[in-house]
Amino acid sequence: MAGNVDALYIFLLVVSGMMCLLIFTCILVFAARFRARPGHVEEQNEGSVPLEITWSTIPFIVFMVIFVWGAVIFFKERTPPRGATEVYTVAKQWMWKFEHVEGQREINELHVPVGRDVKMIMTSQDVIHSFYVPAFRIKQDVVPGRYSTAWFHATKAGTYHLFCAEYCGTMHSGMVGDVVVMEPAQYEAWLGGGSTTGSLASTGQGIFQSLGCSTCHRFDTQGRGPNLTGIFGKPVSLEDGRTVTADENYIRESILVPSAKVVSGFKPIMPTFQGLVSEEQLNALVAYVKSLSNQPPTGAAKTADAKPSTGPAAEGNR
Repeated sequence: MAGNVDALYIFLLVVSGMMCLLIFTCILVFAARFRARPGHVEEQNEGSVPLEITWSTIPFIVFMVIFVWGAVIFFKERTPPRGATEVYTVAKQWMWKFEHVEGQREINELHVPVGRDVKMIMTSQDVIHSFYVPAFRIKQDVVPGRYSTAWFHATKAGTYHLFCAEYCGTMHSGMVGDVVVMEPAQYEAWLGGGSTTGSLASTGQGIFQSLGCSTCHRFDTQGRGPNLTGIFGKPVSLEDGRTVTADENYIRESILVPSAKVVSGFKPIMPTFQGLVSEEQLNALVAYVKSLSNQPPTGAAKTADAKPSTGPAAEGNR
């Protein structure tokens, strides 16, 4: 997106420069042409309709071009492509914590492949931060209590600066890092070179089972909570008559504030897990629920006859 952003920025500079030159030229010409002279009185010009229409229409067209151009770039920047590589991000004073869906974890350094769409799913552990990579022309606020997303498509291998662009405390200036863009073969070698405990989704599955979520969110119609298979990205009907989309923020809210949006046909019996699961665990649970839309449920998650528990249904009573 950097080329599009730069083109619009250069266009704004050129238009602003031309208008500035035109205005100052007019000031100088009018100052000389209509300067005060002894015994000379200029006639009052009552105005011109064609002139009024011209200097109203031309700026309007220019402003509409800027608006449409900017809107197109905005919506492209805010709409991650399907199939993008996902990286879960937790910002905290004063570091960036990254976790790839394959299970690789990093701090203040993000490795990504060149030529591939990368979607950042970000939240903050404490205060507002802002994910800013100047070379990619992207900046997105990272807010506590919810997910925000940004995406990029690196076109050249190299190491690029990462900053926090929102004042977040005394060590704000030290909250820096690097985005390391690698050739695909090097990236795959890097992925396979580190030690992991499994994919992010498999970690989430373990948390899901250890907290007893599978006793209510069963993979049949007998559970006290909704079946989570295939729910991600789909519309969900609520008890109050509304319909919402089951995205990352919906799943997150279902774990932390399960009574906020209760699924139609179910009771608000799920307890809150606010403060009981960390941001990293929330990311893993969200990744697990998302994975249920891409693959058949594993046997371990089918615990239909386990004893009842008050575990967090990664989707809540939703």
